[in-house]
Amino acid sequence: MLLTPRAQTPGTDTDGPRRGNPARFRRDPRSSRSSRRLKATALLASAVSVCLLAASAPVGPVGVGDRLFPNLGNPGYDVESYDLSFTYPGTNSKPLQAVTAINARTTTDLDHLNLDFAHGKVESVKVDGEPATFAGAGEDLVVTPRRALPAGSWTRIVVRHTSDPVPAKGQDGGWVRTADGLAMANQADAAHLVFPCNDHPSDKAMFTIRITAPNGYTAVANGLPVDVDRTGKTTTWKYRTRHPMATELAQVSIGRSSVLHRTGPHGLPVRDVVPTEDREALEPWLAKTPDQIAWMESKVGRYPFETYGLLMADASTGFELETQTLSLFEKELFTGSVYPKWYVESIMVHELSHQWFGDSVSPHTWSDLWLNEGHATWYEALYAEEKAGKPMEKRMKAAYGASDGWRAAGGPPAEPKAADPGQKISIFRPNVYDGAALALYALRQEIGRPAFERVERDWVSLHRDGTATTADYERLASRISGRDLSGFFKAWLYGEKTPPMPGHPDWKSAPLAAKAAKPAKAANASKPAKAAK
Repeated sequence: MLLTPRAQTPGTDTDGPRRGNPARFRRDPRSSRSSRRLKATALLASAVSVCLLAASAPVGPVGVGDRLFPNLGNPGYDVESYDLSFTYPGTNSKPLQAVTAINARTTTDLDHLNLDFAHGKVESVKVDGEPATFAGAGEDLVVTPRRALPAGSWTRIVVRHTSDPVPAKGQDGGWVRTADGLAMANQADAAHLVFPCNDHPSDKAMFTIRITAPNGYTAVANGLPVDVDRTGKTTTWKYRTRHPMATELAQVSIGRSSVLHRTGPHGLPVRDVVPTEDREALEPWLAKTPDQIAWMESKVGRYPFETYGLLMADASTGFELETQTLSLFEKELFTGSVYPKWYVESIMVHELSHQWFGDSVSPHTWSDLWLNEGHATWYEALYAEEKAGKPMEKRMKAAYGASDGWRAAGGPPAEPKAADPGQKISIFRPNVYDGAALALYALRQEIGRPAFERVERDWVSLHRDGTATTADYERLASRISGRDLSGFFKAWLYGEKTPPMPGHPDWKSAPLAAKAAKPAKAANASKPAKAAK
């Protein structure tokens, strides 16, 4: 994810790192997501998320034990595939009718199972074709089938529900309401505000997505189109992924849009989704994507998915987002005149590089977020150096000066602090962006450019379509360099203070960095130079 910069003026120097808290949204923080899931009893007594048509107090909410989101995800099963169906009513202020079908394999005996779901009305649930009882527990939907599910068995859960695009109080993310429809922004923990799921990146799955909308709208989703069916006053689009995907990367666009097609490297189909009235103005930017893909391929190898493209949303989100095969951007970033051309192009590369780092190779836990954002920031900066003459060393030196402050405010790169109260998105702080890219620069300094570049290529090749951890990256770098790098990584990824930079003993931390990096509290705080998510 890339948090859109807001406070610059034309000609401002953006060579340096992004200062301050990158969680820079224009929305009032009072409308952001609640900081922690409430206990089951409290939520069942409140007017929160899942409006249920079945009774019985269930077992409470569970999670997979993520350090930053302890109640996110659910143990006991692995999802193989999702089949999502949404019916758009022609307005983005009313709920969509939806059906979510989940094919999963149990990993233990289950007499009930939990799904993450927190913003919709559940109408019915079936397990293996038979009606099941269900009830809410915190932000979980607890499903009890008629018969217990033995370990190692396949099961199919079908949930009929609504999907509400209007955020509830204390919730944020999921559907994004655009000027003419909807898009999705599910990172980090908001897919379950759209559909029932195992909402954690450690459980990736294949997706089939169907969207029905009134004629005159265009619907696009992750993956490639499979079918279009026009019946009477509505049209149904069907899309399917060819690679597994984390729930936080799901994307559905519904609007009065045009889909523009071009060809990328090796015949890769590239399709962009833009407001029809803006297609001519946006075309010069969109035409850059094939060359940007070729540039990334020259660094880390073949593009990992079946298609790519940009979704230009006529909405004020405050961020750009690497939804798999179809990255979400604010249209204003391209139609405005605030930022220099090279800078906007580097933002495009930031989200593109996430297709390798974060999408194809997903974090096993949210504490591994630096592997996403540090790498995306690295290739963003490398692109700016090679294509626009903006020196990497200058940016890294500035980042070094601010790094101690970032660590004090947000924790070290691989051990980020929990989100600020009421602002779950605030895990996206400078420590996991330029702070993490600084650690990658230190690694390149430590083991040399050839070994570092081999680490990068092998990383995305070895873990393609899977998940990986910080420990996995350390092991790979140690093996390729022929050295035990455990001490290096401990200092750079987990230390309270920034270690000395290899090759640059003169680099110093700025005395006021900690104060400057203190997270901003005001929604309209001035936005520093760009940050990525």
